[in-house]
Amino acid sequence: MSLFLFLILVALVLGIIGFAVHGLFYLLIIGAVVLLADLCYAALRFRRGGRKHRIVR
Repeated sequence: MSLFLFLILVALVLGIIGFAVHGLFYLLIIGAVVLLADLCYAALRFRRGGRKHRIVR
């Protein structure tokens, strides 16, 4: 779950920087790609949610 939230934060920061700074539009595109990859990762992870995962201590 922390990886999901971290990738959302990275995508948000890249998107804001890419939108705000003239000439860094490619960062907005990279942020969108990271966001899509993160949503695909979350969909795959939550789809397999029926199995019990072992908690490592």
